[in-house]
Amino acid sequence: MGSEGPATITIHVTGFKKFHGVSENPTETIVSNLTNYVKKNGSPKGLVIGSCSILETAGQGALLPLYQTLRSAISEKDSTNSSRIIWVHFGVNSGATKFAIEHQAVNEATFRCPDEMGWKPQKVPIIPSDGGISYIRETSLPVEEITKALAKKGYEVMTSDDAGRFVCNYVYYHSLRFAEQNGIKSLFVHVPLFLTIDEDTQMKFAASLLEILILLQSS
Repeated sequence: MGSEGPATITIHVTGFKKFHGVSENPTETIVSNLTNYVKKNGSPKGLVIGSCSILETAGQGALLPLYQTLRSAISEKDSTNSSRIIWVHFGVNSGATKFAIEHQAVNEATFRCPDEMGWKPQKVPIIPSDGGISYIRETSLPVEEITKALAKKGYEVMTSDDAGRFVCNYVYYHSLRFAEQNGIKSLFVHVPLFLTIDEDTQMKFAASLLEILILLQSS
C-alpha cells in the first residue's frame, strides 16, 4: 500500500420496482433510503455510495436502462483511479425467511410469469454467445466470508447458489458479465418481504453488508 491514503471503495446499489404478486417491493424502499440511512448512522471509512438506482422488474425490455446504469459507474472509475467499484443488487424473494447472498447466476431466462413489460421467456439463454442455458457466472467476492460476517452480527442469512430464473437472475447474469469485462465486482442479495423481516432490520442489514464489503476489500 505504501504511503497512499486508504483507497475508497465505491458501491453502486440497485433495487427493483413492483412486479407481479409484489405490489410493494422492499428493495425499492431499502435502496431509496440507503444513502441517508448510512449517513445518519455513521458511514464506514472508505465507503462512497456511488449511486442508488431502482430498476424496472423486466428482462429484455429493460436492458438499455440497465446498461446505462452499469456504465455510469465505469465513466466514474476512469476519473477516480484509486477507487474500486462494487455493484450490489437487491431483489426480493417473497417466500424467503432469510437474507440470501447469491454466489452465481445462470445463463437461463425462464420466467414463471410475464415481467412488467410482458416478456415471458422459457429456457432462453440470457447471453447466447456464452453458450447454453447451463453456463454459470460466479461473483469474485467471497460470498461465504460475507455470509459468516453478517451471521456474526445476528442476521438470519445464508449463501445461495440459486438466484432463480426470473428477473433477479437475469440482471445478476448481465451484471457479472459486465463486471468481468470491466474489472469491477458484482453481488446480488435476496431479501424477504417486510412482513417477514421488518424494514428497520432490513435497513440495518443493508448498511452492515456495505460495511463488511469495505472491510473485506480493504484487508
